[in-house]
Amino acid sequence: MVTDDAPVLTVSQAAQLTDMHPQTLRQYDRLGLVVPRRTRGRGRRYSRRDVARLLEVQHLAQDEGINLAGVKRILDLEQHVSVLEHRLHELASVLAERERAEGRVFAAGTGGDVVAVPRGQRVRRTELYVETRREQGGALVLWRPTPYRD
Repeated sequence: MVTDDAPVLTVSQAAQLTDMHPQTLRQYDRLGLVVPRRTRGRGRRYSRRDVARLLEVQHLAQDEGINLAGVKRILDLEQHVSVLEHRLHELASVLAERERAEGRVFAAGTGGDVVAVPRGQRVRRTELYVETRREQGGALVLWRPTPYRD
């Protein structure tokens, strides 16, 4: 089974699929826009993912009128965003697992920050309508609406 990342296409095959001249693909490789893998004899081998990226470069350059330096910057930023999104999902999963394990409750602090209320701890009920409690550099605010009085 061939994956999208398998380097199986030669320069001429990739050029034919993208309707580009092989020299254009070599130029994109030199500029770092689409860098194919190399064989032992230093021949270029493109994957299906590389072909999709070549088509994206072609679209940005020809249809959108962006120069190749701009295209490279866009592709680099898209890659950076992908890495950050992947890391965000990893951290969100870890946090969700910890919350399930610890059974934490969160509340809004006076400064707008989010404060974790440790498991088993209760907010002291008083007759005050707003109670502030300082913990771990944050604040926990409990607000209770009051009935209307004349």
